Amino acid sequence: MGLVSDLGIVYHMIFARSGGGSHGDRLEAFYRDQAGAYDDFRRRLLHGRQEMIEALEIPEGARLIDMGGGTGSNFEYLGDRRRLFQRITLVDLSPSLLKIADERIRQSGWDNVHTVHADATTYEPADGPVDVVTFSYSLTMIPDWFKAVDHAREILKPGGLIGVTDFYVSRKWPAPGGKRHSRFRRSFWPLWFGWDNVFLSPDHLPYLQSRFQTVKLEEQLGKMPYMLWLRAPYYIFVGRKV
Repeated sequence: MGLVSDLGIVYHMIFARSGGGSHGDRLEAFYRDQAGAYDDFRRRLLHGRQEMIEALEIPEGARLIDMGGGTGSNFEYLGDRRRLFQRITLVDLSPSLLKIADERIRQSGWDNVHTVHADATTYEPADGPVDVVTFSYSLTMIPDWFKAVDHAREILKPGGLIGVTDFYVSRKWPAPGGKRHSRFRRSFWPLWFGWDNVFLSPDHLPYLQSRFQTVKLEEQLGKMPYMLWLRAPYYIFVGRKV
């Protein structure tokens, strides 16, 4: 993948429209024409995924659900720890991304990983509560994100972990110890990402912290491809159901 591929992705993100229909229809319209080049570009755009996954305490025989897991590239960060899992489930609403995920699973020989075409706010694991639920840059694309967080808590075992990394903006007056973003960041980034139906929220972190015991929290700024000096705020959160 090179500059030409990147320009195609950037063009699609800026000019392609994905309005109307259901949430699943909008996601598929957005990703259909860029699915093939999805991973290379977003590897430079979506920061903190490896750090979030490495922070998860994984018991042997665990079951994990990755909500809005896209192409399944997140599982590469598990490395040899993938073998600790009894079952890993990738849930997504975009058939185009799931097709790439299925091919990655086949080529990698991941016999304990499978995909499901379903909604993160309603998906129920057939074999009961799970040990880990993750959201990697998917909460900002889920209209009812608070419902997705509540549902994740419902399907977690007591003591289970949630791992989230995503873009965000701080509240104007964050809780003590939290990062406070400038007025420019709080205004510019929601407008920029909102063009692609990615909705940054000042309420993600406060809500996650109210629903889970904090195990790990980092608030960072990440480079944006071709945006020179601009840095987008993102967070890494790992919490425990208590």
